[in-house]
Amino acid sequence: MKKHRPSEVLIVEDELLTRMNAAGALSDIGMRTFEAGDAREALQMLDDHPNVDVLFTDINMPGAMDGLALAKKVHDDWPDMELIVTSGAMKVADADLPDNGTFLAKPYFTNHLIQIVRKKLGPASVN
Repeated sequence: MKKHRPSEVLIVEDELLTRMNAAGALSDIGMRTFEAGDAREALQMLDDHPNVDVLFTDINMPGAMDGLALAKKVHDDWPDMELIVTSGAMKVADADLPDNGTFLAKPYFTNHLIQIVRKKLGPASVN
C-alpha cells in the first residue's frame, strides 16, 4: 500500500504570532507547515521544499515583493500550487487572484483557514 505524504502548506506572514497561530492550527490537523516572514524567504523555502501544496500569504509584507506579487510569481513558477491570500488592510476578489486563488479577510478564525485549505486540497487532505 502506498504511503501518502502529509499535505504541505507554506505560511508567509510578517506578524510572528499570526503566522505561528496559522501554522499551529494546520499542524494540529496533520499538515506539514513551513513559515516565512517575507516573499524573499518564501521563495527560498519553496526552492528548498518542492512538494508544498498550498501557499498562504499575507498581502502587506516588508521587502520588495508583496503577497500579491508573490502569489503571481508562485503561480507562474509552480502552477499546480494552490493559493490563499489574506489581508486586514484590503479586500481582493478571488477573480483578481491568479488561477483559482482564494482571498481570506483578516481577522480570520483558524477553522475557516482549515476549511479553505481542505477544500483546495480535496478529499485526500482530510485527516
